[in-house]
Amino acid sequence: MTALDQGTGGGSASSGEGGPYRARRIPFPTVDEISRHCVQDDEPETVHIEVHLPGRPEPGRVREAFREALRAHPRILVREAPGRWWRRQYEWEVTDGPDVEPVSFPPCAPDALTRARERALAVCPPLTASPPVRLEVVTEPDRTGCVLVLTVNHTALDGPSCLRVLATAATLYGGGATPDAPGTPDTPGTPDTPGTPPTSPPPQAATSTAPDRGGARGLARPVRIAQDTHTPRTGNALLLSELPVPPRTPGGPTVNDQLLVATCLMAARWNELHGRPATPVRITMPVDDRPRGASGMAIGNGTRLVEVGFGPEERADVPLLTRQTPDPAAVARLLRRTAARTRALKAAPGAQLGVAGTLLTVPAVPVGLRAAVTRELRRAAGPWTSTTLLSNIGRIPYALDFGEAGRATAVWFSAPARMPRGLTVTTASTGGRLHVTLRWSRALLDDAAGAGLAGLFQRALAATAQAHAGNPAGDAA
Repeated sequence: MTALDQGTGGGSASSGEGGPYRARRIPFPTVDEISRHCVQDDEPETVHIEVHLPGRPEPGRVREAFREALRAHPRILVREAPGRWWRRQYEWEVTDGPDVEPVSFPPCAPDALTRARERALAVCPPLTASPPVRLEVVTEPDRTGCVLVLTVNHTALDGPSCLRVLATAATLYGGGATPDAPGTPDTPGTPDTPGTPPTSPPPQAATSTAPDRGGARGLARPVRIAQDTHTPRTGNALLLSELPVPPRTPGGPTVNDQLLVATCLMAARWNELHGRPATPVRITMPVDDRPRGASGMAIGNGTRLVEVGFGPEERADVPLLTRQTPDPAAVARLLRRTAARTRALKAAPGAQLGVAGTLLTVPAVPVGLRAAVTRELRRAAGPWTSTTLLSNIGRIPYALDFGEAGRATAVWFSAPARMPRGLTVTTASTGGRLHVTLRWSRALLDDAAGAGLAGLFQRALAATAQAHAGNPAGDAA
C-alpha cells in the first residue's frame, strides 16, 4: 500500500489546525520500499505521461498553477529522508513546497518532443529533491499546440496519482477553486482500477492471493518475449499509437478483458514467428480501486498486482490463436475465460505485492540487509516473472482544461519495462480513442522489432473486437 494524502498538514501556510507548517516523515510503504531496493541506473524506474493540448498555455500561469496543485496534494511534495544503511526503514520527508522548479519550457525545436520522450525514459527525477516529478511544456515549430510531458519517479508515485495533480493544476489555471484535498497520513490506505504499478516486485509478488481460476497461477514458467535486437543496449524505448476503443456490450467482456486477450495474442504470435513457445503466457495487471474525484483520490503508489494466466485451457487452441488472422471462435472462447478470470481476481482481496512483499518489508532488520535480500530474491525469481505487463488506465475522467490552451485531445502513459520482463503495454482512452504505448527494454528489442510488435498488437486487438462483436455475450462453445 502507499501513504495516502488523507491526514492533516500540507500546503505552504499552515497545518490542519491553523498553526505553522511542520515537515513530517512518513515510513515508506511496501511498494515504495521494494521499488527503492531494486533501483538500477541503466533502467530508470520512470512513469512517462503525455498530455496533448490544442493551444499553448502561458508559462508563468502554468508554473503557478502546478505549484498550487502540489500544495493541494501535499503527498506529492516528498523527498527521501537521509539515513544510514542500518536504519530500520526508509522515510519520506514531506516538504512545505518544491525544492526545485518542477516546470520547464524546453526550446521550441523540430525534435523537441522526441528529446523530451527520451529524457522521460532515461532521466529519473531524484528522490533527494521534492517533488519527485517534473513537467516539461514542449512546443515544436510545426505544431500549433503543445505537449505536457510529465516524468514521475515510480518509487514515489504512480501515473494516476500524477494525473490527478495535473487535473488540479488545469482547474487552477482555468480560474477554478482549489479542490479540498486531504493531507498526508501516517498509515497506508486501500487501493483498486487499472493503473501503473512498480515493475520490480519480489518473487511471486505479482500473484494474487485469489484461488487459481483458469491458470492465473501455477509452477510452469511463463514464456518470455523473444529477443530481437542486433545491438543490445541499455534503457527503454517506446512507441505510441491511437486506435478505436474496443466495443463493449452489457454482460460481455470488458474493454480491459479485450486488451488482455489482445496482449496475449500479440505475445503468442510474436514468439511463434520467432520459433519460441507460444504459451504459457502470463500477464501482470495492476488493479486500482481508488476514487478519481477531486478530493478522494489517494496520492502515491496505489495499485495492487494480479496475474492473469493463459496456458493449459488454451493449449488446444494455440494453432488457431497464433494464425496471422486468429480464429474468431477460438478468440471468443479466450475472451469468455478471461472475463471470468479477471472478475475473480479483482474481487479477491490481497496485499499490493502479495505476502512476499509484506514479509520483505517488515522492519525487523536494517533496511540495508533487506535491500540485499530483496535484490537477490528478485534475481532468483527472474525465470518466473510474467511475460509482460498490461496497465489499462481506462477512460481519463478529467477534462484537463487549460483555458485558452484548450482541453486535452490525447493522453498517453508508459510504465517501466525492466528486464527480465522487458515489455509493458499501457493504455488510456480520451475522446473515444484508445491511446496505446508499447515500452520495451533495448536489451530485448530494437526499434524495428518494437514497431513490429506494435503492429501485432493492433491486429490482435482488431481480431479481438471482431470476435466480441460476433459473440458479445461470450457464448462461444
